[in-house]
Amino acid sequence: MNKLLFSLLLLLATQVRGQAPDTVYRPPVATKKWFETFAIRGYVQSRYNRLLETNPDLSCEQCDRSWGNNGGFSLRRIRIIFFGQLHERIYFYIQPDFASSLSGSSSLNTALMRDAYVDVGLDKASQFRVRLGQSKIPFGFENMQSSQNRLPLDRSDGINSAFSNERDLGAFLYWAPTAVRHRFGQLVKDGLKGSGDYGVVGLGAFNGQTANRPELNNQRHLVARVSYPLPLGRQIIEPGIQAYTGDYVVNRDQLSAGVKHRSDLSYPDQRMAATFVLYPQPFGVQAEYNVGRGPEFNPGTDSIETQRLHGGYLLLNYRLRYQQQQFFPFVRVQYYDGGKKHERDARSYTVREAELGVEWQPLNSFELVAMYTLSSRRFEDFQRPDNQQRGGLLRLQAQLNF
Repeated sequence: MNKLLFSLLLLLATQVRGQAPDTVYRPPVATKKWFETFAIRGYVQSRYNRLLETNPDLSCEQCDRSWGNNGGFSLRRIRIIFFGQLHERIYFYIQPDFASSLSGSSSLNTALMRDAYVDVGLDKASQFRVRLGQSKIPFGFENMQSSQNRLPLDRSDGINSAFSNERDLGAFLYWAPTAVRHRFGQLVKDGLKGSGDYGVVGLGAFNGQTANRPELNNQRHLVARVSYPLPLGRQIIEPGIQAYTGDYVVNRDQLSAGVKHRSDLSYPDQRMAATFVLYPQPFGVQAEYNVGRGPEFNPGTDSIETQRLHGGYLLLNYRLRYQQQQFFPFVRVQYYDGGKKHERDARSYTVREAELGVEWQPLNSFELVAMYTLSSRRFEDFQRPDNQQRGGLLRLQAQLNF
């Protein structure tokens, strides 16, 4: 009788509170406020390139415009990155640069958009995701590796000549298992100079005129890449292959008066590349080579023609830890023979270069790089049809991470 009475009282109490007898009370889950769904980080790079300089006419337009004559102290990058997971399937990333220079302008430290994209997960774990907007093109490990993490101060001519600023507007499909996505992230987080998460497989379509430039034809570029970080004992290697194809339209603003060219200024733009990375634990190797064809100035005919290109680099590095500090001594050799479609008259290049340097990280928030460059560069266009420069220089960079 007592048990029956107790059950009736419990039933009455729960009905008064408006909940079923078997419901466990939980406080309401607080939804995140809008300013709690994203984070901010960034970095600043300050450089000086004139120490021990032997030839002020030696320069590299795509590398660093403060090389050579009239160069001095410069701010190479001022990046502030806004990013966040708005939903389990929605991630966004926006990165302006406040140290850019506009083509044809003498102004420095101009704000320019680098990245502005959203990742949409096609499954709950976002193993399949679509990236929409302006982002890096999945071609070349060094191109995708952030300048915040890269050891040499500039990307190699052979790989970086594919895409100025490494980016374009497009849509890209990436796939990687959850465990591999985590591994991609850890390679960066652990200071092993990773490229970030661009999937095991990447496929995409993009304009082809590179970032912050209007599309000039009705053809889309197509790109495909496969890369896999493979643990081998205590080491991790990452082999990869990639290729892209499309038609590039040479910008009329980049033409010299009198240079000959196709009437529509459209040229085939095709490359394929192979990559091998051994992450520095403690010894590291990074190597890439690409072949293809594209527009290139021919000094013999004063015209822009479709020509073959090839080139790449080999980087050796070592990770040395002392208490809380890290040192990365490195050496890189590179070679490139081909055109640079983004430069005046699709400038023709032959580059042979060796670099020896060291990165010192006394703190996570601060880095110093000293690098000596010994270079031989032939870079010719209609205005300079016979231009071969050789020399050496010591380059310094201070980097603040926040």
